This record gives sequence, C-alpha cells and structure tokens, in this order.
Amino acid sequence: MGFWMISVASSALRLVLFVSFWSSVCGDLSYTVPEETKRQFVIGNVAKDLGIAAQRLSARNARINTEDSSKRYTDLNLNTGDLIVAETMDREMLCGSRISCVLNYELVLANPLEVHRISLNIEDVNDNAPKFLNERIAFEIHESASKGQRFRLDEAHDSDIGQNGVNGYSLEKNDHFILSVHGSTERGKYAELVLEKELDREQQKEIELILTAVDGGNPQRSGTATIHITVLDANDNVPVFSQAVYKVSLAENAPLGAEVVTVSATDADEGANGAVSYEFSRIADNAAQLFTIDKVTGQIKVSGEIDYEVEKYYEIKVQAKDGSGLASTANVIIDVTDVNDNAPKIILTSLSNPIPENAVVGTELAIINVQDKDSGDNRQIRCSIQENFPFKLNPSIKNYFSLITISPLDREKEADYNMTITATDGGSPPLSSFKTIHITISDVNDNPPVFDEKSYSAYVAENNKPGTSICSVNARDPDWRQNGTVLYSLVSNEVNGVPVSSFLSINADTGVIHAVRSFDYEQFRNFKVQVVARDNGSPPLSSNTTVSVFIIDENDNSPQILYPAPEGKSLMTEMVPKAALSGSLVSKVIAVDADSGQNAWLSYHIVKSTDPGLFSIGLHSGEIRAQRDISESDSMKQNLVISVKDNGQPPLSTSCSVYLLISDNLAEVPELKDMTYEESSSKLTSYLIIALVSVSTFFLTFIILILAVRFCHRRKPRLLFDGAVAIPSAYLPPNYAEVEGAGTLRSSYNYDAYLTTGSHTSDFKFIRSYNDNTLPSTHTLKKNLNDPFDCSSLIGSPAGDSETRADPVGLLFTTNMDWKTFSSALLFLPLLSLFLTVCGDLSYSVPEETKRQYVIGNIAKDLGLDAKRLSLRKTRIDTEDSSKRYCDVDLTTGNLVVTETIDREEICGPRMSCSLKYELVLQNPLEVHRISLQIQDINDNPPRFPNERISFEITESADKGERFPLDEAHDLDTGRNAVQGYSLEKNGNFVLSVHENADGGKYAELVLDKELDREQQTDIDLILTATDGGNPQRSGTAVIHVTVLDANDNIPVFSQPVYRVSLAENTPLGTEVITVSATDADEGANGDVTYELSRVSEKAAKLFTIDKTNGQIKVSGDIDYEEETYYEMRVQAKDGPGLASTAKIIVDITDVNDNAPKIILKSLNDPIPENTVEGTEVAIINVQDKDSGDNRQIRCSIQQTLPFKLTSSVKNYFSLVTTSSLDREKEADYNITITATDGGSPPLSSFMTIHLSVSDVNDNPPVFEEPLYSAYVAENNKPGTSICSVTARDPDWRQNGTVLYSLVSSEVNGVPVSSFLSINADTGVIHAVRSFDYEQFRNFKVQVVARDNGSPPLSSNATMSVFITDENDNSPQILYPAPEGKSLMTEMVPKAALSGSLVSKVIAVDADSGQNAWLSYHIVKSTDPGLFSIGLHSGEIRAQRDISESDSMKQNLVISVKDNGQTPLSTSCSVYLLISDNLAEVPELKDMTYEESSSKLTSYLIIALVSVSTFFLTFIILILAVRFCHRRKPRLLFDGAVAIPSAYLPPNYAEVEGAGTLRSSYNYDAYLTTGSHTSDFKFIRSYNDNTLPAGGTLRMTQNNPFGDSMSALNNAGVDEHHACGQRSVAAC
Repeated sequence: MGFWMISVASSALRLVLFVSFWSSVCGDLSYTVPEETKRQFVIGNVAKDLGIAAQRLSARNARINTEDSSKRYTDLNLNTGDLIVAETMDREMLCGSRISCVLNYELVLANPLEVHRISLNIEDVNDNAPKFLNERIAFEIHESASKGQRFRLDEAHDSDIGQNGVNGYSLEKNDHFILSVHGSTERGKYAELVLEKELDREQQKEIELILTAVDGGNPQRSGTATIHITVLDANDNVPVFSQAVYKVSLAENAPLGAEVVTVSATDADEGANGAVSYEFSRIADNAAQLFTIDKVTGQIKVSGEIDYEVEKYYEIKVQAKDGSGLASTANVIIDVTDVNDNAPKIILTSLSNPIPENAVVGTELAIINVQDKDSGDNRQIRCSIQENFPFKLNPSIKNYFSLITISPLDREKEADYNMTITATDGGSPPLSSFKTIHITISDVNDNPPVFDEKSYSAYVAENNKPGTSICSVNARDPDWRQNGTVLYSLVSNEVNGVPVSSFLSINADTGVIHAVRSFDYEQFRNFKVQVVARDNGSPPLSSNTTVSVFIIDENDNSPQILYPAPEGKSLMTEMVPKAALSGSLVSKVIAVDADSGQNAWLSYHIVKSTDPGLFSIGLHSGEIRAQRDISESDSMKQNLVISVKDNGQPPLSTSCSVYLLISDNLAEVPELKDMTYEESSSKLTSYLIIALVSVSTFFLTFIILILAVRFCHRRKPRLLFDGAVAIPSAYLPPNYAEVEGAGTLRSSYNYDAYLTTGSHTSDFKFIRSYNDNTLPSTHTLKKNLNDPFDCSSLIGSPAGDSETRADPVGLLFTTNMDWKTFSSALLFLPLLSLFLTVCGDLSYSVPEETKRQYVIGNIAKDLGLDAKRLSLRKTRIDTEDSSKRYCDVDLTTGNLVVTETIDREEICGPRMSCSLKYELVLQNPLEVHRISLQIQDINDNPPRFPNERISFEITESADKGERFPLDEAHDLDTGRNAVQGYSLEKNGNFVLSVHENADGGKYAELVLDKELDREQQTDIDLILTATDGGNPQRSGTAVIHVTVLDANDNIPVFSQPVYRVSLAENTPLGTEVITVSATDADEGANGDVTYELSRVSEKAAKLFTIDKTNGQIKVSGDIDYEEETYYEMRVQAKDGPGLASTAKIIVDITDVNDNAPKIILKSLNDPIPENTVEGTEVAIINVQDKDSGDNRQIRCSIQQTLPFKLTSSVKNYFSLVTTSSLDREKEADYNITITATDGGSPPLSSFMTIHLSVSDVNDNPPVFEEPLYSAYVAENNKPGTSICSVTARDPDWRQNGTVLYSLVSSEVNGVPVSSFLSINADTGVIHAVRSFDYEQFRNFKVQVVARDNGSPPLSSNATMSVFITDENDNSPQILYPAPEGKSLMTEMVPKAALSGSLVSKVIAVDADSGQNAWLSYHIVKSTDPGLFSIGLHSGEIRAQRDISESDSMKQNLVISVKDNGQTPLSTSCSVYLLISDNLAEVPELKDMTYEESSSKLTSYLIIALVSVSTFFLTFIILILAVRFCHRRKPRLLFDGAVAIPSAYLPPNYAEVEGAGTLRSSYNYDAYLTTGSHTSDFKFIRSYNDNTLPAGGTLRMTQNNPFGDSMSALNNAGVDEHHACGQRSVAAC
C-alpha cells in the first residue's frame, strides 16, 4: 500500500514539468527533477509559466538567486526562458536521509522589480548499494554452545530512501547456521545468526560465512560482509616438555643476551588453554641474577656475568603453564666451561728503592709474585722485563721471581728506570698483564763541574763604576743536589804586581764577575784571571777556566795642544808678509789626544778672529792659511782663537790663541812691546772675570752637588726599592781565609747589597761562604735518617759514633755485612734456593657463620715450626686468586683464626662441597704451603617459593580429579637441610599430592576433589607450606589463589529500546549527547559490554562518536541545523565472546541564531551626478538569513545623516533612493553603511559599506584668495623678475576646476600693461617685463582674470597694485659751493671770529627718497685740523676755537657729503677760507694754495721719512735685543722648557680690553732653551689678549717651581688650559 502511494506521488510531481503558472510578485513555481541529471537538462520554461515574453527577460535583467547564497544548481536561459540544470545534483549529499529533498530559488526581474519563488524537488534514484559498517563480523563461540543460540548481526545501511533502501538479507549456505530477519522496510531490517547444529572444534576450528544485504531499487543493488566464527576449545590438557632434563655447556663470559637453551612444552588445547608460558620454579639466588627465561618462547638467556671461577655449574627447574593454570616442570643443567678471561696479576712483594749507582752486579732489588684465576693451561705463567735494562728476572719458588742487577749503574746516564714487568699466561689466545716499577738511582759524587766554555772574554768600559757586572761564567755538574751544587772562586794571582782580588770579585753561587775598581784604558788594556768551579760533594771535585778581561776606551781625555804653547808660558807671534796671497800657509796648530780610535780623531776650528774673513784653518790638518790676498787696509795685529775638538761621544775640546803680525820688518812696529801689554792688560781683566765666574760657578756647583747627593741618598731608595732587604754576611775575597778572632785580614770588608724594584716578590737566600761548612778532620759523613729531604742532606758526627744502616737487601743478609761479603752472598743465592722446601698441604674444616677470631688450627704446630720465628720470617696468608681473605695467622701463637664471617651459600652457592684455598708464605728462606679450608653447612636458610602468590583460573565446569602442578620451593642449604615436604591448608574443594623427582627433590600438585560453583564462591585462597629437614626445622609458605571462571550464557540488554534527545546546533566538540547503557548478567570477559554505531549515515558518522566502554555519545563535528534537522542512528552492545543487541538513537537538532543576515548588492548606479533629482534610485539590496522562524526576520537601515534612505520592496529586497539634492563640492563621496539585524535572541547584525561617488557639474566659478593684491618691486630690477603670485580656487573637479590666469588689457601712462608685466597662465605668477625707475613713476594697477575650463567656462577678476621701491642709485648733488672748475669761491673769515662762529655752509640734495636721501657732512681734509668743524646733518662750517694770529691765513677744507643708502654714495667739494678782515692784505690770493701746500708737503715728507727710519731702526734693535736676550738668558738659567709667568704690565697702567687707556700694545716674544723639544710646549697669545677682566683676581701659583716671583691668573669662566696658556708668557 505504501509503495503504491509513493508511485502516485512521483507521477504527480512529473506533471509539474508540463504545467505553467503565472503569478504576481508572490506567485511560486514548483518543478521536479531526478538526481544525477546531466547539465543543460531542461527542467521547465519559466517565461511561459509566468506569462512573460522570453525576449523581455534580458531587458529586465532576469536572474536566478539562491535564498541562502548556497551553490546554485540551476540557471535561466535568457533567450528561451528555459530553467536548466547548471550542476549535477546528488540527493544524498544535499538532503542526506531526509525523505523530502527540495531546493528553493528566487527569480528576480528588474524594471519593475519582481521576485518569484521556484521550488525544485529532487527525486531519489537507486545509485547507492547497501553497506555494512564492518566488512568483517567476528564471533568467538564455545564448542559447547547449545543448539538454537542466537547472535545479533550488524545492520546494513543504504544512503537511498524508500524502496531503494535495504530490503532484505541472505546467508551463504552452511551446515551449522541459519539466518533470521526482523523489522520492516520503513523502520529498517536486521538479521540474527541462529546455531542450527552443534560445533566441534576438532573437526573445524574456524567458519567463514558470506552475509548479503539487498535493496528494493531497479536495478537491485547489494552489499556483503564476512562472518568469521572462531570455535573455542575447553581446557583439558596439561603442557608436556619435549624432554625431562636439558643439559648444556656454556662458556664463561658469554655475552649478555646470549641464548643458553630453549625449552619447549606443548599443550593439546588451543587458544588461552593451549598458550604455554614458562618460568623458573626452582633456582638459586645467584643463578636468578645470571639467567632469564622468555615466558612465551621458553628461551633461556644470559642476563649477568658468567664466571667459571665463581661457579662451575648451575641446576634450574623450569615450569610450563597454560592459560588456565595447568603446569609441568623440567630440569635444566648448565655446565660452565673455563675461558682464558683472567690476565695474570702481578704483586710486588718487596722493593729496595732507591739503589746507589755503585751497587755491585747481582744485587737483588725486588721480589715479585704472579697469580692467575684461570685453571689448566690458562694458569701457566711466563714472566719477563725489557731486554735493554741492566736488570733481569730470576724464577724462584712457585710463581715467585727475583729482580737483580746484571751490569753497573750510572745515575748521570740514567737516573730513573720505568721497568715494565710482563706476565703472560698459557691460554689461547694468551693474556698478558703489565706492572711498571719505578726504580730511582741514588747519586754518588763521581763527576767534577764542567764549564760551558773553555775560556771566557769580558769587555768593560774604562771609568766603570766599582761593582759593575762584567761577565758571567757557568759550570754544570751532572751529579745531584749537594754533589751537583757548584761554587765559584778566583785563583789567587797578580795583575801588574797587584792581587787580582783588587780588580775583580765573583759571586760564589751565580758565577757573576764584578769589577771591584774603576779601570783606566790608558794604564793597561787587558789581563787574565783563573776561575775555579768546585762542587759540594765529599770529597769535592773541581775544574778551572780562563777569563780574559778587555778594557774598552772611553773619551775621557781632552786634546792637548803642543804648538803654540799655552798662554802664560810664552808669548808667540807669527809674522805674516804683507804680500801673502790667498791660500798661503801662515801657521799651524799641533795637538794630540791621549785616547785612541775615533776618540783621538781631532778637528780644528777658528772660534774668534780679528778679521773673520781673512784666515781659515784646515779641518783635520790644523794649517792656518790666508783666505784671501793681504791688503793695506787689513789690521796689522791679527788675533785668532783656535778650538781643537776630538770625535768622542760627547766630544771634548781645547782652545788656544794665535797672534799674527802683518808686516815685512819688525822695525815697522815700534809699539810692538806695548801691543802685548795693552792686549795682555785687557786679557788680564778678561781672565780675572773668567776666573771669578769659574770659581763662583764651581763653588755653586759644588754646593748644588752636595745638596743633590744628600737629596738622592734620602730619596732614591724610596723611589727605587720596595723595602729594606736583609744583607748577607760579609764577603771575603777568595785568597783569604778569615777565622773569627785570628786577625789575618788587614781591614774589614763591607759591601752594600741592593735589590731591584719588585725583588720582594722573589726568594732571597741567606748564604754563607762555602768554607764555613768545611768538614773538620774529626768528623765523618753519615746519613741523616730523619731528614725530610732524603739523601740530599749530610750531617757530621764525631768519629767513633756508631750508626746503623738499613741494608737494601735486608731480606737475606745482616746489617753488618760489607759489600764484599754481600756480593759473595748474592752469588750463593741460586744455590740457596735449591734448599728451600715446599711442604705438603694443610686441610682444616670450619662451620659457616663462625664468629671472628675463632681458632681453626695451629699452623706452627702442624708444620713443626717455632711460633717465635714466624714474625722474623715475615709469615703471611695469601689467596691464590687475590680474592677476599677470610682467615689469617696469629704470628704470636701460630694459630689460624677467622677474620671475616663465612657464608657458605654466598661463596659456593648450591654446590655440595665448599672449600677455600690459601697459601702460607714464609721468607728467609722462602717457603710456600697450601692450606685447604672446608666450609660446613648449617641450617640457616628457610625454604622459599619463587612466587609468594600462585594464581589459577579454573572454569566452574572443570572435572573432578583434574590436577594443577604447583611451584617448587627452594632452599639454599644442602642435604638434610634442604626441602623435605609440603602441606596444604584444609578446604572443601582441593587436596595435595606430593611427588619426588629423579634427583631426589620433591614437588606438589593441586587436585580438584569437589566440583566448583561460581555462584556460591567466585575466589578461593589456600595456604601452601614447604618444610626442610634441619634442626631446628624451618618452613616457607605461599598463597594459592583460585579464580572460578564463568560461562557466557547471557546477551547484553539495553535500558530502553529507543533513545530520543534534542541537541542545539553549534554544540561544541566533545559535548555529551546521550549515554546508552546495556547490562550483561555474565562476568569477566563474558560480561564486558562494548558499544558501537551499527547503522549510521556517512554524514552522521562524521558528527558523532561513541565511547566503546561507557556508551557515551559525543559531538565530533560541527552540528548545523541548516544542513540537517535530525539524525537517526542504531547502537549495538556486544559482550566479549560476541553476543550483541541494538537500540535506536534519534537526535533532534534545534535552531540557534548563529547566522548573521547576509547583505547582497544586486545593482548600483555609481557615480551619480550632483544635480540628480530627489527620489532617484541608486541601488537595489537583497538580505538573506539561513536561520528559521524569528531568527530569519530581518530589519534593514542606514545612517540618518545621509541624503539617502532605504525603502522596502519585494520580500527582503530594498531600494536605496536620494532624499535631498547633492552637492559634490560639499561632499564628493559617501560611505553608506547598510545594517541588517535579524529577530533572534540575541539578535545578530551584519554590515555592508557602499562607496558612492558624486560626479561633478561645472557650477562654481574660480574665486581669488584675496580681492586685492599688492606687489612691491625694487627699481632697477632685472627684466623677468617674479614680483607677485595670485591664486584662485575652483571647487569643481578636473577640467571644471582647472584655473587659467590672464591680464586685462589696459594702459599705464599711455603704455600697454603688457609692456610692464606678464602672467603665467597656469601658476598665476606675475613677472616684470622691463626694469622700473622709481624716479619716473612709483605705482600702477592692473586687472587679473581667473577662468575655469568648464563648459561653459566661469571666471572672476582681482585687482593688483604694483609699487616701485626706491634704491640708492643717485649720489648727493652739492648745490653750494659750486664744483671745482666752474668757479673759485673763497669765504672771508674775520680774524676776530670766536669759537662756534658760523663760517660757511655746504648745501646738497639727493634725488633718492627716504633714508637713501638722508645726507651727512664730514671734513675729509683741512689745513688746520682742529680749527673748523662741520655740522653732521646741517652742513654748517663753524670755528672750533677762536681764531689766533698764528693761524695760517689761507685755509682749505675738503668736505664729503654722504647719503644713508646701502651701500652709501658720496660727493666731495673744497671750501677755501681766507682769514682776513680785508682782501687788500692778500695780493697773491690765487697762489695761496699752491705755495703753502708745497712747503708743508715737503716738511711732512721729511718728518715722515725720519719717523719711518727711526721706527724701523728702533724695531730692528728691539728685535735683535729680544732674540739675544731669549737666546742667552735661558741657557744660563734653565735646563728645558719652563712655565713663563704672565705678562708684566707697567705699574702706572691698568689695561682693560676696549678701554684704550694704553698708548700702544705690549707684545712679548717667548724663547725656549736647548733641549726644549723634549718637553711639552703650549702656544700662547699676547698678554693683552688675556688682560685680567674686572671679575678676575690675581692668585699665587702653589706648584710654581720659581717661588713667589710667579703669579697666575684665575679668571672666572677661563678653564685650566687657558690659564696655563696665560702663564706661558715671559717679559724680557
């Protein structure tokens, strides 16, 4: 009946394709189309159905819009009016599982606006096959399951609906199962698997069936799934090992993880019942740390270090257990084989170190013992040392070796030996070990000191300071410490009959040779000395070397003049002929120098001469020759001062005087005698002055030197040294041997010792002369045994004192043995070793856990030794393998005592026999005895189970008599003390069965005596006890925990068959939707329920998830009411073995206002002209909202201040229209924000901004910024100069707002304005076309026009006034007096004119204006400058004083008239004045100016010439005086650059800058002395640049080296450097 109704409905929908509807604005159209229809399929003709001509669709801008702006699957053909498919439609993707699937569209037509709704129904086609949620459905069914048992199957899902959905199920034919189908097509169908025939696991373990689901479509579609059934087995078999005992050999040191053996047990059962796990059931503690077993594979691996030396074999019991607890055991025996893994161990028993280098050959140094823990050949050891050493190893008793010398030793060649002893065992490969013995050779004084050089040369400059170091000698002694300590001394000798100690001294420790006195090269130039180097050994050894000392010459002798004789001894005058020509030899100066080399090279110079250009002297010859021919005008008496200088550094010089007489005959010189007298008289005065100055200078120098020496002695140590130092005792020259109080030295010798700065940071040794410690004859050398410096210190002891020496071979010989006896004994040593015996072994027994100091036995008695000799023979207990030593020997009694508590289980583990091996070692002679110590077991360990809790899982269906093996208990003790029996706590279900292994061990089994019932008791706990046979008896327990397992006979049951829930859209991810619950009466895995979605659409599967454990359904995707309003799902609950049931879930989605309205701009007229009329439609807007109900109701608005409004149109369509006139110049753009708000709670809004531009219309003329403009231009301007700029603005846009400028045609003084000005049409800048003249015209006006470029153009005018500004371009014009050349005007001045009387007036004018025309008058030149003055601005000439008779009658004034322009211009004129009361007094009036001016000019020229000459000569004299003063004075007073005090001002002046109180400037030159280049110099200015300001004060300079005579300026605001510059000026 339902199928028929759906067919009728489909037929009715198809009729829509052939029916057309016409409707108004509200009319709807409805069409039906099958899904998956191809593109361009014609659904219907919209134009025909609406009654609209198809040709009008394009004109009316017809278009298809979606209501929610989603994807558009249809479109409109504007040519035919057909509604066609634009995109392929999938109904399942669009509508999901909904029965009805409708798409809504809008047909929009403009002009006028119409909107029509179009509903498109999507028909379902059978394009999807049924699908199972899981392609493989798994079940685990016990083989004991009863016939008719049902198993719920997963539902298939088909995305199609109705008849196209799932219609039925079918099952592949099989022998065991049939299918039962339930439900209907509308509500959905599901199937159950029904057991028709019992299962048999032995026949078939697994069954696979094909389940098929089919739909009702045409053609029919189907989907399949595989049902996999696993038949579960019952646990009725115990695991069985492949063999009862596993025996394996394992090499020691097997790597961790190495496989030992793999045990294997099989169980006939399968699954958990047949899964066998392995574990150790009985294992020793030490073995448990070495081996692990894989619970799954039974593989036993190494997990610790296997050591043959620790344990040789291990026995382990392994248990195999199945999943339900049935178990069996097997024995694993592991034999450990020895591997050569222990290198020999070298033990140094004794060592004599150091050994003297003169030890005889065969001396024993050390005894070495070697051991190896390995056994057999691996234990055999060979021992060796390096072959190139003077030692060898001799084998002794049982792995003992002696180290002896085989050749003489020499410490100087080899002071130390690092001897490596190599011990190699006999294993394969062999192992070796090494031990390095460091042997030190002690020193014997057998080497004398040796100098570095056979002879030394020392060079010392003469005049050296006493104590100067001139040379250093160095000798080396290879001996050690005092034997190698070298002391230096000089061999007694004489140099030129004087002892060498008077010339040189030597530092006994360092070998540094010092000069005792100052040498003189002129006395002797070289000499030789012998230096002795002696060591500090006993007896001491020494060697000599020769030191040659060479004296180096210094320039310490001034030249000595031989000729002419020095003044005072004789007066020698040379005659020079008057006819002597240029180059003639006149005389010769002869001089010598006592120095040598370049210091004796002499040069000759004329220092002073009567006539400097007349004679010259040879630089190196001393020959005086005429430099030119002798003339009559040359003075007859010639005096030459000759300086003779050597070439030393610095040079020394001597001077002499040569007297020459130019004459051919002595008769021509009658006053010859008087000449010398006069000259000698003048010379005497000079000599007296020189002598006085010399004596005074010498005296002052002497005083200064005395003060300087005292100052240096007081100050220098503080500057040079860091502190006082200790001075060593007096040094005695080596050729003396002072004995205190003997008085053999003539005088005391005292020496000062100085240390350099920083010497406090180094060590200073207080030494004594070596002869202070010379060993007296009554003493002998002996070893100081308590000396911390070992053998380096020697002390003296009186003869006869006895001293015991430690013998280096004290093991064998007495201390009184001499070296001869000792060497004989060494040769006897091999024979002695033959008599050393190795006695039989000793064996003792001791119980474990015995306390310390327990006496095991008496070794001395058992070996027949004297207990008192044990200590002397250094008796000791050694272990063979250097392991822990548990016993020791009491050297007093000879008892063997326990030193450490012995634990047999720790030492020997499970071995029955436990013994310790030791060696008893005795020396002098060497004996070795083996000791075997047997450890007896005591019952000190209880039995222990490997697991304190033994767990079993037994099904309640287990049969009576079923057995379950138990873990075996383990006891560390052995024999009777081990495990002897088991017992079980009394209970109602189980009994115990005890058995014995083949090796004598016992184990137990748990036997089911009564069937289990899970409903009565789910868990059973029993106590298992194991006991040993010791006394007292010990026991151990374990808990047996039995879990009774349930059978799976119940399916899960939901709390309700249908769950319905409402869910708001946009629910956050993870939100709980609902929790379904199903319960299962079974327990354990049978009662564990898991949940999953069994029938769900693909879309819903992405949105919801279910927790498999608790059934909680959560949101996993975005829930959207607009996409789906409800979801229907099926949930399946399944227990562990696979029994399942289902329930239905219906989720209703509620709408939430989560979609803001969407604003769509359908049309826009942009730009809009500004002259648009009111009510013009600008745009059409459509608003949409995906929500429903009130959430879908929309209100739309814009800003209220805009000249626009929104008017509602058809169904969410709005028109934007103007409400007032527009003006682009006020507002050129509008940003219109459209706000759409829905009716939800809270409401949501969206916004859209429309940018609307207003296009321009030329409705505004240009407007000047100012109505009147003024321009100022200076006269004489350049043509083209910019004088002004006008600006007009037009608010219109582009060409409507483009402004062009022009001048209105007019005339200025009858001349067109274009001859004066031009304007830039674009910028409005006005330029001057010509140059203007202020004197011609001063201003004019022009009209400027501004016009825009619109159509028609608009314009406006402005007036511009141009003003010419005056420039100073006209010089003053003198009106009176007339210019020269035109007339000669002379003013008469009365002789009685008084001061201030008006004499005349100069009248002048200027064509310029303003300040350029302001005139000033000045007298440039006058006959009498102080007689007349002129008014500055009036031009009136007045008498400056009363006229006097002495005034010249003729007065000439030159007047300059100057204007006030920039720059000023001037004109001059001459005014002639005549001081007279009557013209008759002046007959030659015309010649007045020329005569007087001529005479006066001559006078002025003479005066000027004399003044200039005088000033020039004075300047030259001052310059020379100042330079001479600065050149001479500093050399006498100063030693370098000094600070010069500030300038001296004459006391009657006080110069202030700018005051002008001083008549002239005072300038001073500053000169520095020689050597001033080494100090800083500051460049200064003249003192008057730094004249003390009013705010400054004079202050005394505190640090001035010149005392109170210096002062410094302390000016406010002047920095320290400036003040320093002021103090650098000196007044000469």
